[in-house]
Amino acid sequence: MSYKKKSKKVKRQIDSAIAHVMSTFNNTLVAVTTLEGDVLLRGSAGKLGFKGARKGTPFAASQIGSILAKEMSTLGIRNLEVNLQGPGAGRDSVVRAFQSSGLYISVLRDVTPLPHNGTRAPKKRRV
Repeated sequence: MSYKKKSKKVKRQIDSAIAHVMSTFNNTLVAVTTLEGDVLLRGSAGKLGFKGARKGTPFAASQIGSILAKEMSTLGIRNLEVNLQGPGAGRDSVVRAFQSSGLYISVLRDVTPLPHNGTRAPKKRRV
């Protein structure tokens, strides 16, 4: 058996990225991707150690934002587009945390899916 030489991990210098924020009533999930869609960083309230109802709070969301912003600065990301999805309380807190850490937010997009009349309603209840 021959020894395989392990290649060194290349550090990428990325100028701009997209932050996909999915905020539900129970949790806030953030994924930072390149403009092509390759995931660079991920974060959630559960990953930070919040449990139960505290995962859905604005404070937990701001903690996610500040930690991800620190990691983004090491990658060289300065410009950020933010896609917000869902009705949760953490939507605004994540954006505020990104801004306060010195990132320039160029686009705020709401990508929450809305039904165009949705599925068929359940049958009427007979009493």
